[in-house]
Amino acid sequence: MRELYHQSLSPAARAARLALAEKKLDAVAVPERFWDRRPEFIAMNPSGAVPLLRDGEVLVNGVFHIPEYLEETYPEIPLWPADPAWRREARRLYDWFLVTFQAEVTEPLLMQKVHPRYCGSPLGPRVGGPDINAIRGGMEAVRRHLDFIGHLADTRRWLAGDTLSYADLAAAAQLSAVDYAGDVPWSHNEQAKTWYMRIKSRPSFRPLLAETVPGVPPARHYAVLDF
Repeated sequence: MRELYHQSLSPAARAARLALAEKKLDAVAVPERFWDRRPEFIAMNPSGAVPLLRDGEVLVNGVFHIPEYLEETYPEIPLWPADPAWRREARRLYDWFLVTFQAEVTEPLLMQKVHPRYCGSPLGPRVGGPDINAIRGGMEAVRRHLDFIGHLADTRRWLAGDTLSYADLAAAAQLSAVDYAGDVPWSHNEQAKTWYMRIKSRPSFRPLLAETVPGVPPARHYAVLDF
């Protein structure tokens, strides 16, 4: 049985879980308190980070390596576009959402409300109250990113062309994590909201929407498909 070691609100881990589900690959989602540096986990993954995929005897660490392994090993349901130009675009967007969106939106917003470790960050407890300037910057950034997603969704069937790809999964993973805290202003861009409703309604999303973080309830609309 495959296992994916994760934390519930880690966007990187969410993207990996969505990819496994979209490829119809059964995998047990194993919560990992990676900050404890459990010896058994460190033996499998010396970096001590999530996500980590265990597929039999094969260990695959990191959200950028997991897609390559899945596409090479289980190509039946491809999540990179077949056309080389669109494949490059999907890779560009995958990187954009997991790096740029993470830095500009997820870290300043979600990590001000939820313990950073639950978001896949090794940071320790926050000192003092929330950083208002960080929150303000994050809210400005999330609107820019929604406009970007809305533009893509308005001109393409999916974010990187005609087929669902890792680009969509990465964007949805980030937005769903931030939306857990109720920090996505969906009324700002209707096209982005409609795209998110489409992907949020897919069976692959159900396990994510069912999970909660201890002591931090989700926003009221978080698990509502037609919100």
